[in-house]
Amino acid sequence: MPLSSVLSAPISSIGIPKEIKSDELRVAITPDGVRELVSQGLEVRVQTEAGKGVGIEDKVFSDAGAKIVSREGAWAAHLIVKVKAPQPEEYKLLREDMVLFTYLHLAANLSVCEALLSARTTSIGYETVQMPNGSLPLLAPMSEIAGRLAAQVGAHFLERPNGGRGVLLGGCTGVQPARVVVLGAGTVGWNAAQLATAMGAEVLLLDRSPERLRKLDSSNRGRLSSIVSSRGLLERLMPTADLIIGAVLTPGGRAPTLIDENMVKQMKSRSVIVDVAIDQGGCISTSVETTLKKPTVNIHNVQHYAVSNMPGAVPFTSTEALSSVTLPYILGIAGRGLEAAVTDKPEIVSGLNTIGGSICHPSVAKALGLNSRHPMACLN
Repeated sequence: MPLSSVLSAPISSIGIPKEIKSDELRVAITPDGVRELVSQGLEVRVQTEAGKGVGIEDKVFSDAGAKIVSREGAWAAHLIVKVKAPQPEEYKLLREDMVLFTYLHLAANLSVCEALLSARTTSIGYETVQMPNGSLPLLAPMSEIAGRLAAQVGAHFLERPNGGRGVLLGGCTGVQPARVVVLGAGTVGWNAAQLATAMGAEVLLLDRSPERLRKLDSSNRGRLSSIVSSRGLLERLMPTADLIIGAVLTPGGRAPTLIDENMVKQMKSRSVIVDVAIDQGGCISTSVETTLKKPTVNIHNVQHYAVSNMPGAVPFTSTEALSSVTLPYILGIAGRGLEAAVTDKPEIVSGLNTIGGSICHPSVAKALGLNSRHPMACLN
Protein backbone atom coordinates (compact mmCIF):
# COMPACT_ATOMS: atom_id res chain seq x y z
CA MET A 1 0.00 0.00 0.00
CA PRO A 2 1.63 3.31 -1.08
CA LEU A 3 1.77 6.33 1.23
CA SER A 4 -1.03 8.09 -0.67
CA SER A 5 -3.37 5.16 -0.02
CA VAL A 6 -2.51 5.06 3.68
CA LEU A 7 -3.44 8.72 3.97
CA SER A 8 -6.59 8.75 1.86
CA ALA A 9 -8.15 5.27 1.98
CA PRO A 10 -9.83 3.53 4.93
CA ILE A 11 -7.50 1.22 6.85
CA SER A 12 -8.93 -2.22 7.52
CA SER A 13 -6.20 -3.74 9.71
CA ILE A 14 -5.21 -2.55 13.19
CA GLY A 15 -2.16 -3.96 14.98
CA ILE A 16 -1.72 -4.00 18.77
CA PRO A 17 1.90 -4.95 19.58
CA LYS A 18 3.09 -6.07 22.99
CA GLU A 19 4.98 -3.23 24.69
CA ILE A 20 8.68 -3.95 25.21
CA LYS A 21 9.89 -0.81 27.00
CA SER A 22 11.35 -1.62 30.40
CA ASP A 23 8.61 -2.11 33.03
CA GLU A 24 5.86 -1.19 30.55
CA LEU A 25 2.90 -3.46 31.29
CA ARG A 26 0.11 -1.45 29.66
CA VAL A 27 -1.61 -2.51 26.45
CA ALA A 28 -3.05 -0.08 23.91
CA ILE A 29 -6.61 -1.44 23.88
CA THR A 30 -9.10 -3.36 26.02
CA PRO A 31 -11.25 -6.31 24.91
CA ASP A 32 -14.25 -3.96 24.86
CA GLY A 33 -12.34 -1.72 22.48
CA VAL A 34 -11.55 -4.68 20.27
CA ARG A 35 -15.22 -5.68 20.23
CA GLU A 36 -16.22 -2.17 19.13
CA LEU A 37 -13.67 -2.08 16.32
CA VAL A 38 -14.59 -5.55 15.06
CA SER A 39 -18.28 -4.60 15.07
CA GLN A 40 -17.36 -1.86 12.58
CA GLY A 41 -15.88 -4.40 10.20
CA LEU A 42 -12.24 -3.79 11.16
CA GLU A 43 -9.62 -6.48 11.65
CA VAL A 44 -7.75 -6.26 14.96
CA ARG A 45 -4.47 -8.14 15.33
CA VAL A 46 -3.26 -8.46 18.93
CA GLN A 47 0.23 -9.76 19.58
CA THR A 48 0.48 -12.83 21.78
CA GLU A 49 0.59 -11.89 25.49
CA ALA A 50 0.11 -8.18 24.73
CA GLY A 51 -2.32 -7.95 27.64
CA LYS A 52 -0.42 -10.14 30.08
CA GLY A 53 0.75 -7.21 32.19
CA VAL A 54 -2.82 -6.17 32.96
CA GLY A 55 -4.14 -9.68 33.40
CA ILE A 56 -5.89 -9.93 30.01
CA GLU A 57 -5.32 -13.35 28.48
CA ASP A 58 -5.13 -13.92 24.74
CA LYS A 59 -8.40 -15.86 24.87
CA VAL A 60 -10.24 -12.80 26.19
CA PHE A 61 -9.03 -10.75 23.23
CA SER A 62 -9.83 -13.64 20.90
CA ASP A 63 -13.34 -13.97 22.30
CA ALA A 64 -13.80 -10.24 21.62
CA GLY A 65 -13.00 -10.85 17.95
CA ALA A 66 -9.26 -10.17 17.75
CA LYS A 67 -6.79 -12.30 15.84
CA ILE A 68 -3.91 -13.39 18.08
CA VAL A 69 -0.70 -13.07 16.09
CA SER A 70 3.09 -12.87 16.35
CA ARG A 71 4.97 -9.60 16.76
CA GLU A 72 5.55 -9.46 13.01
CA GLY A 73 1.86 -10.17 12.40
CA ALA A 74 0.78 -7.27 14.60
CA TRP A 75 3.26 -4.86 13.00
CA ALA A 76 2.16 -5.94 9.51
CA ALA A 77 -1.14 -4.07 10.00
CA HIS A 78 -1.56 -0.63 8.44
CA LEU A 79 -2.62 1.17 11.65
CA ILE A 80 -0.36 0.38 14.60
CA VAL A 81 -1.73 1.41 17.99
CA LYS A 82 0.71 1.39 20.91
CA VAL A 83 1.31 2.93 24.31
CA LYS A 84 4.96 3.97 24.07
CA ALA A 85 7.21 5.06 21.23
CA PRO A 86 9.00 2.35 19.25
CA GLN A 87 12.07 0.94 20.95
CA PRO A 88 15.36 0.47 19.03
CA GLU A 89 14.67 -3.19 18.24
CA GLU A 90 11.32 -2.14 16.72
CA TYR A 91 12.75 0.45 14.34
CA LYS A 92 13.20 -2.19 11.63
CA LEU A 93 9.44 -2.83 11.74
CA LEU A 94 8.54 0.74 10.77
CA ARG A 95 7.25 1.20 7.22
CA GLU A 96 5.99 3.87 4.87
CA ASP A 97 2.63 2.13 4.44
CA MET A 98 1.56 2.39 8.09
CA VAL A 99 0.15 4.93 10.49
CA LEU A 100 1.65 4.76 13.99
CA PHE A 101 -0.63 6.04 16.77
CA THR A 102 1.02 6.20 20.20
CA TYR A 103 2.79 8.40 22.75
CA LEU A 104 5.90 9.65 20.93
CA HIS A 105 7.53 12.51 22.89
CA LEU A 106 9.91 13.07 19.97
CA ALA A 107 11.27 16.36 21.31
CA ALA A 108 13.26 14.39 23.87
CA ASN A 109 14.03 11.40 21.66
CA LEU A 110 15.97 12.17 18.49
CA SER A 111 16.66 8.50 17.67
CA VAL A 112 12.94 7.67 17.47
CA CYS A 113 12.34 10.69 15.25
CA GLU A 114 15.20 9.70 12.95
CA ALA A 115 13.82 6.16 12.69
CA LEU A 116 10.37 7.44 11.74
CA LEU A 117 11.80 9.84 9.17
CA SER A 118 14.07 7.17 7.68
CA ALA A 119 11.14 4.74 7.32
CA ARG A 120 8.88 7.56 6.05
CA THR A 121 6.30 6.46 8.60
CA THR A 122 3.20 8.55 9.30
CA SER A 123 3.09 9.04 13.06
CA ILE A 124 0.52 10.62 15.36
CA GLY A 125 1.53 11.45 18.93
CA TYR A 126 -1.20 11.12 21.54
CA GLU A 127 0.48 13.88 23.52
CA THR A 128 0.18 16.49 20.75
CA VAL A 129 -3.47 15.99 19.74
CA GLN A 130 -4.77 19.37 20.90
CA MET A 131 -8.28 20.83 21.00
CA PRO A 132 -8.98 24.46 20.02
CA ASN A 133 -9.17 25.41 23.71
CA GLY A 134 -5.64 24.09 24.25
CA SER A 135 -6.63 20.89 26.08
CA LEU A 136 -4.88 17.61 25.29
CA PRO A 137 -7.58 14.91 25.33
CA LEU A 138 -5.29 11.90 24.81
CA LEU A 139 -2.67 13.04 27.29
CA ALA A 140 -5.10 14.13 30.01
CA PRO A 141 -5.91 10.71 31.55
CA MET A 142 -2.25 9.72 31.84
CA SER A 143 -1.40 13.18 33.21
CA GLU A 144 -4.10 12.76 35.83
CA ILE A 145 -2.72 9.38 36.85
CA ALA A 146 0.90 10.58 36.82
CA GLY A 147 0.01 13.58 38.99
CA ARG A 148 -1.66 11.44 41.61
CA LEU A 149 1.20 8.94 41.52
CA ALA A 150 3.70 11.79 41.98
CA ALA A 151 2.27 12.61 45.39
CA GLN A 152 2.15 8.92 46.35
CA VAL A 153 5.72 8.11 45.32
CA GLY A 154 6.97 11.35 46.84
CA ALA A 155 5.46 10.36 50.18
CA HIS A 156 6.95 6.86 49.82
CA PHE A 157 10.49 8.04 49.15
CA LEU A 158 10.39 10.57 51.98
CA GLU A 159 10.27 7.59 54.34
CA ARG A 160 13.67 6.88 55.88
CA PRO A 161 13.87 3.18 54.87
CA ASN A 162 13.34 4.32 51.28
CA GLY A 163 16.16 6.86 51.41
CA GLY A 164 14.18 9.92 52.49
CA ARG A 165 14.31 12.34 55.40
CA GLY A 166 11.90 10.32 57.47
CA VAL A 167 9.09 12.84 57.06
CA LEU A 168 5.40 11.93 57.05
CA LEU A 169 3.77 13.92 54.28
CA GLY A 170 0.81 14.97 56.41
CA GLY A 171 2.70 15.31 59.69
CA CYS A 172 0.66 14.62 62.85
CA THR A 173 -0.85 16.47 65.78
CA GLY A 174 1.64 19.08 66.95
CA VAL A 175 4.12 18.34 64.16
CA GLN A 176 4.44 20.37 60.97
CA PRO A 177 3.60 18.50 57.75
CA ALA A 178 5.96 18.16 54.80
CA ARG A 179 6.25 21.10 52.42
CA VAL A 180 5.47 20.12 48.82
CA VAL A 181 6.28 22.47 45.94
CA VAL A 182 4.53 21.65 42.65
CA LEU A 183 5.93 23.23 39.50
CA GLY A 184 3.18 23.70 36.94
CA ALA A 185 -0.59 23.92 37.39
CA GLY A 186 -1.67 21.80 34.44
CA THR A 187 -3.38 18.44 34.74
CA VAL A 188 -0.35 16.75 36.31
CA GLY A 189 0.37 19.54 38.76
CA TRP A 190 -3.22 20.07 39.79
CA ASN A 191 -3.75 16.37 40.50
CA ALA A 192 -0.47 16.14 42.39
CA ALA A 193 -1.35 19.20 44.45
CA GLN A 194 -4.85 17.96 45.22
CA LEU A 195 -3.69 14.56 46.43
CA ALA A 196 -0.79 15.97 48.45
CA THR A 197 -3.23 18.40 50.06
CA ALA A 198 -5.65 15.57 50.85
CA MET A 199 -2.76 13.73 52.51
CA GLY A 200 -2.29 16.72 54.82
CA ALA A 201 0.84 18.29 53.31
CA GLU A 202 1.57 22.00 53.05
CA VAL A 203 1.33 22.48 49.27
CA LEU A 204 2.58 25.36 47.15
CA LEU A 205 1.36 25.21 43.56
CA LEU A 206 3.45 27.36 41.19
CA ASP A 207 2.66 28.45 37.65
CA ARG A 208 3.56 31.37 35.40
CA SER A 209 -0.06 32.00 34.45
CA PRO A 210 -2.03 34.11 36.96
CA GLU A 211 -5.20 33.29 35.02
CA ARG A 212 -4.65 29.57 35.39
CA LEU A 213 -3.97 29.90 39.11
CA ARG A 214 -6.98 32.16 39.59
CA LYS A 215 -9.23 29.58 37.96
CA LEU A 216 -7.89 26.77 40.16
CA ASP A 217 -7.93 28.94 43.27
CA SER A 218 -11.68 29.39 42.95
CA SER A 219 -12.17 25.65 43.44
CA ASN A 220 -9.57 24.77 46.07
CA ARG A 221 -11.04 27.03 48.76
CA GLY A 222 -7.72 27.74 50.39
CA ARG A 223 -6.65 24.13 50.92
CA LEU A 224 -3.39 24.89 49.13
CA SER A 225 -1.47 28.00 48.16
CA SER A 226 -1.17 28.98 44.50
CA ILE A 227 1.65 31.34 43.61
CA VAL A 228 2.88 32.96 40.38
CA SER A 229 6.28 31.43 39.71
CA SER A 230 9.58 33.27 39.25
CA ARG A 231 13.23 32.33 39.51
CA GLY A 232 13.69 34.33 42.69
CA LEU A 233 10.76 32.56 44.33
CA LEU A 234 12.16 29.17 43.34
CA GLU A 235 15.55 30.04 44.80
CA ARG A 236 13.89 30.91 48.11
CA LEU A 237 11.60 27.87 48.19
CA MET A 238 14.06 25.12 47.24
CA PRO A 239 15.89 25.03 50.61
CA THR A 240 12.55 24.79 52.44
CA ALA A 241 10.93 21.99 50.40
CA ASP A 242 10.73 18.35 51.39
CA LEU A 243 9.27 17.29 48.06
CA ILE A 244 9.48 18.96 44.63
CA ILE A 245 7.15 17.75 41.88
CA GLY A 246 8.07 18.87 38.36
CA ALA A 247 4.90 19.03 36.25
CA VAL A 248 5.50 21.50 33.43
CA LEU A 249 4.58 20.77 29.82
CA THR A 250 5.22 22.33 26.42
CA PRO A 251 3.02 20.41 23.94
CA GLY A 252 5.30 18.73 21.44
CA GLY A 253 8.43 20.52 22.72
CA ARG A 254 11.03 20.00 25.41
CA ALA A 255 10.10 20.89 28.96
CA PRO A 256 11.78 24.10 30.17
CA THR A 257 14.47 23.68 32.82
CA LEU A 258 13.16 25.46 35.91
CA ILE A 259 15.53 24.12 38.58
CA ASP A 260 19.28 24.26 37.98
CA GLU A 261 21.97 22.21 39.70
CA ASN A 262 22.86 24.91 42.19
CA MET A 263 19.24 25.07 43.40
CA VAL A 264 19.25 21.30 43.90
CA LYS A 265 22.42 21.60 45.99
CA GLN A 266 20.54 23.98 48.31
CA MET A 267 17.81 21.43 49.08
CA LYS A 268 17.51 19.60 52.38
CA SER A 269 19.50 16.40 52.78
CA ARG A 270 17.42 13.37 51.69
CA SER A 271 14.62 15.47 50.28
CA VAL A 272 12.86 14.19 47.15
CA ILE A 273 12.35 15.34 43.56
CA VAL A 274 9.72 13.73 41.34
CA ASP A 275 10.24 14.95 37.77
CA VAL A 276 7.09 13.95 35.87
CA ALA A 277 8.31 15.99 32.87
CA ILE A 278 11.17 13.56 32.21
CA ASP A 279 9.50 12.14 29.10
CA GLN A 280 9.83 15.64 27.62
CA GLY A 281 13.43 16.01 28.78
CA GLY A 282 12.71 16.93 32.41
CA CYS A 283 12.31 20.31 34.09
CA ILE A 284 15.05 19.80 36.70
CA SER A 285 18.61 19.95 35.34
CA THR A 286 19.88 17.07 37.48
CA SER A 287 17.12 14.63 36.53
CA VAL A 288 18.14 11.44 34.75
CA GLU A 289 15.58 8.95 33.47
CA THR A 290 14.93 6.07 35.85
CA THR A 291 12.76 2.95 35.69
CA LEU A 292 10.05 1.42 37.81
CA LYS A 293 12.48 -1.32 38.87
CA LYS A 294 15.17 1.22 39.82
CA PRO A 295 13.09 4.36 40.35
CA THR A 296 15.49 6.69 42.14
CA VAL A 297 19.03 7.99 41.98
CA ASN A 298 20.72 10.08 44.65
CA ILE A 299 22.26 13.28 43.31
CA HIS A 300 23.65 15.90 45.70
CA ASN A 301 22.03 13.90 48.50
CA VAL A 302 18.58 14.45 46.98
CA GLN A 303 16.44 11.52 45.86
CA HIS A 304 15.50 11.90 42.17
CA TYR A 305 12.52 9.95 40.82
CA ALA A 306 12.22 10.39 37.04
CA VAL A 307 10.34 7.42 35.58
CA SER A 308 9.20 8.20 32.04
CA ASN A 309 6.26 5.79 32.12
CA MET A 310 4.86 6.46 35.59
CA PRO A 311 1.30 5.34 34.70
CA GLY A 312 2.82 1.95 33.85
CA ALA A 313 2.96 1.34 37.60
CA VAL A 314 -0.82 0.99 37.56
CA PRO A 315 -1.29 -0.68 34.17
CA PHE A 316 -4.87 -1.84 34.66
CA THR A 317 -6.16 1.63 35.51
CA SER A 318 -3.98 3.24 32.84
CA THR A 319 -5.04 0.84 30.09
CA GLU A 320 -8.73 1.37 30.80
CA ALA A 321 -8.29 5.16 30.89
CA LEU A 322 -6.18 5.32 27.73
CA SER A 323 -8.36 3.02 25.64
CA SER A 324 -11.48 4.99 26.52
CA VAL A 325 -10.11 8.20 24.98
CA THR A 326 -8.20 6.78 22.00
CA LEU A 327 -10.96 4.48 20.71
CA PRO A 328 -12.98 7.20 18.90
CA TYR A 329 -9.82 8.34 17.11
CA ILE A 330 -8.86 4.77 16.15
CA LEU A 331 -12.33 4.29 14.72
CA GLY A 332 -12.09 7.54 12.80
CA ILE A 333 -8.63 6.94 11.34
CA ALA A 334 -9.16 3.28 10.45
CA GLY A 335 -12.76 3.51 9.40
CA ARG A 336 -12.50 6.53 7.09
CA GLY A 337 -8.81 7.10 6.45
CA LEU A 338 -6.51 9.75 7.86
CA GLU A 339 -7.49 12.58 5.52
CA ALA A 340 -11.20 12.13 6.28
CA ALA A 341 -10.46 11.72 10.01
CA VAL A 342 -8.67 15.07 10.03
CA THR A 343 -11.77 16.67 8.52
CA ASP A 344 -14.03 15.13 11.19
CA LYS A 345 -11.62 15.71 14.07
CA PRO A 346 -9.35 18.64 13.15
CA GLU A 347 -7.45 18.29 16.41
CA ILE A 348 -5.69 15.31 14.82
CA VAL A 349 -3.73 17.79 12.67
CA SER A 350 -1.74 18.89 15.72
CA GLY A 351 -1.13 15.22 16.54
CA LEU A 352 0.71 14.60 13.27
CA ASN A 353 4.43 14.38 13.99
CA THR A 354 5.95 12.80 10.87
CA ILE A 355 4.69 12.04 7.36
CA GLY A 356 6.65 10.75 4.37
CA GLY A 357 10.07 11.60 5.77
CA SER A 358 9.14 15.08 7.01
CA ILE A 359 8.50 16.46 10.50
CA CYS A 360 5.11 18.17 10.54
CA HIS A 361 4.95 19.46 14.12
CA PRO A 362 6.78 22.80 14.58
CA SER A 363 7.52 22.33 18.29
CA VAL A 364 9.09 18.92 17.66
CA ALA A 365 11.23 20.33 14.85
CA LYS A 366 12.32 23.31 16.95
CA ALA A 367 13.29 21.11 19.90
CA LEU A 368 15.41 18.88 17.66
CA GLY A 369 16.87 21.69 15.56
CA LEU A 370 15.31 20.34 12.36
CA ASN A 371 13.06 21.73 9.66
CA SER A 372 9.32 21.09 9.50
CA ARG A 373 6.53 21.23 6.96
CA HIS A 374 2.93 22.20 7.60
CA PRO A 375 0.94 19.02 8.33
CA MET A 376 -1.70 19.79 5.70
CA ALA A 377 1.04 20.16 3.10
CA CYS A 378 2.35 16.74 4.11
CA LEU A 379 -1.13 15.23 3.79
CA ASN A 380 -1.77 16.63 0.31
